[in-house]
Amino acid sequence: MAPTPQSLCHPEPNSLKEEQRRSANYHPTIWDPTVIKSFTTPYTYESHATKLEELKRKAGKLLATTKDTASLLKLIDSLQRLGVAYHFEKQIEEALNQLHVDQNVSKVLSVTALQFRLLREHGYPVTADVFEKFKGVDDGKFMDSFSGDIEGLLSLEEASFLGIQGEQILEEAKGFTSESLKDSLGKLDKVKAQHVQQSLEVPLYWRMERIEARNFIDSYQNDDTKSSVLLDLAKLDYNLTQSVYKQELKELAEWWRDLNFKEKLSFSRDRLMEIYFWATGLSFEPQYAKCRICFTKYACLATVVDDIYDIYGSLDELESFTKAVTGWDVKAVEELPEYMRVMFSAMSEFTNDLAQETLKHHGLDVLPYIKEQWAILCRAHITEARWFYGGHTPTFDEYIKNGWISIGSLGGLVLLCFVEANSIVDQFPHCLKDYSQLFYLSSLITRLSDDLGTSKAEMERGDIPKAVQSYMIEKGLSEDEARDHVKDMIKCSWKKINEEIVDNCFPKVIVNLSKNMARTAQCMYQHGDGVGTSTGVTKDCIVSSILKPIPM
Repeated sequence: MAPTPQSLCHPEPNSLKEEQRRSANYHPTIWDPTVIKSFTTPYTYESHATKLEELKRKAGKLLATTKDTASLLKLIDSLQRLGVAYHFEKQIEEALNQLHVDQNVSKVLSVTALQFRLLREHGYPVTADVFEKFKGVDDGKFMDSFSGDIEGLLSLEEASFLGIQGEQILEEAKGFTSESLKDSLGKLDKVKAQHVQQSLEVPLYWRMERIEARNFIDSYQNDDTKSSVLLDLAKLDYNLTQSVYKQELKELAEWWRDLNFKEKLSFSRDRLMEIYFWATGLSFEPQYAKCRICFTKYACLATVVDDIYDIYGSLDELESFTKAVTGWDVKAVEELPEYMRVMFSAMSEFTNDLAQETLKHHGLDVLPYIKEQWAILCRAHITEARWFYGGHTPTFDEYIKNGWISIGSLGGLVLLCFVEANSIVDQFPHCLKDYSQLFYLSSLITRLSDDLGTSKAEMERGDIPKAVQSYMIEKGLSEDEARDHVKDMIKCSWKKINEEIVDNCFPKVIVNLSKNMARTAQCMYQHGDGVGTSTGVTKDCIVSSILKPIPM
C-alpha cells in the first residue's frame, strides 16, 4: 500500500531551545583518535622494498612474455582485480592498444566478453556487435548451447554492465545470462556458486576496488591456474598500502581531534574512520595520499554541515548560515550562534589551506571555486530544510533535482580536481563545465544509493520523503516497486557514465574518481547506512581493508 503525505507537527522556524532540537541519536565513534594513533604494522616500504621490486619485475616479465590473447586478457584482468595493475599501467595500455588494433575477436564466449569488457572499461570505442555470432540465425536469440558455459555466462554478464544507452544486444545478453546463471546455481560446486551469486548481486564493474582486491586475493589463492608471483605481489602490495593508510589516518586523527567537534558540535556524526574508508574507495593507490586526505577532510566537514541542516538548526538559524556561507561574509558569521561560527571557522580554514596548496603547486587560483561549492551545498540543504519546516512533500523530480547536490559528492569531486590539478591545469576553469555531466551522474548514483540504504531510518525520525518515498507517494506504488524504479535509475546512470567516458577524452584520474565515487556509495549503502552505523559490515570492511594484513 502506497503512503500518503502526512501533515507533520514541525517545530516553529525560530531559534530553538536545546531540548526542542531534533536528534538522530547517532552512536559515538567506535574509532577514538587514541586508537587510531596506536595503529602499527610490520610492513613498511623501507623493509620490503627489495622484495616488492623483485616481484614487480617478475610480474612485468610475465606480462611482456604472454602472447596468447586469452591468457593475456586473463592476466590483465587478474592484475586489475588483485589491485596491482597500477604498477603496470604503461604495459597494460600497450597490450590493450595492440588488442584493439588487431581486432582478433575470439570465437570463445568468455574470451570475447572479457576482451570487450576490458577495452570498453579503458575507454576504447568497441562495438557490442561482437556478440552477434553467439545468437541463433533463425530466432536472433542467444543460443541455448551456451546456457551451460558458466565461465562464458559470467564473462558476458560482467561485460553487459559496460553497455551504453540503446545497445539492445547487451540488454538481451544480461537477460540471457542472468536467467541461465540463476538456473545453474543448484548444480554448481560451492565455490563456483558463490562467484555466480556475487556477480548476480553486484557486478564486478560496480564493486569498490579495495574490497574486490581483498576478496579476489582469497579467490585467486584457490585458483589452480594462479601465478604465485602475482599472488605474492598482491599480498605484499596490499599490506604495504595499508601502512600508508595508517600513517594518513594518524595525521587526520590529529586534525580531527584539534577541531574538537566532539565537544563543540556534539550532536553531529563523528565518522572520521568511515569517511577515510570512503576515500580509499575513490583512489586506493599509495600515490593518491593528497586525494584521500583532502576528501576525508571535506567529507567530514560536509557531514557535520548536513547534520546542522537536517537535525539541529532552526530554520532562522539555517537561513542565516546559508546567507553567510553564500556571501562568505565574515561579518554575517559573527552574528551566528556559536556552533555555526565553529562550523564556518573549520570550513574557512580547510578552504584556505586547499586554495593555497593549489596555488603553490599548480599556479591556479581556486579559492572562489571552493567557496562556491560550499555555497552550492548549503543552498541545496536549505531547500530541504524549507520543505521540512513548511510541511512540503516534494515531487520526485523536485527531490532529485536538489538531492543529487545535497548529497555532497559534487563538491568532493570538484575539490579533488584541484588536488589533481596537473590533469586539468591547461583546461581550467572550463574543464569543470566539461565534467559536469559525469559529476552529475556519479552524484546521482551516490544520492540514490544513499536513499536506498538510509531513507527508512530517516523517515522514522521525521525527515522529508526521500527518493523511494516521494516516488511511492507520487505514483501510488508499493515500496518494492518504488525501490525497483530507483535501482533502474542507477543502472541507467551507469550506462550514461559509460557513454560519457567513450565519447570524451577526459583525464583518466577524473574518470576514475567519478566512477569510484558511485562504486563506493553503492558499497557503503548496500546493507544500510554504512556511514551513520559504524558496526557490522562497515567495520568488517574497514578492518580488512585498512587494519588487518594478509598472511604472507
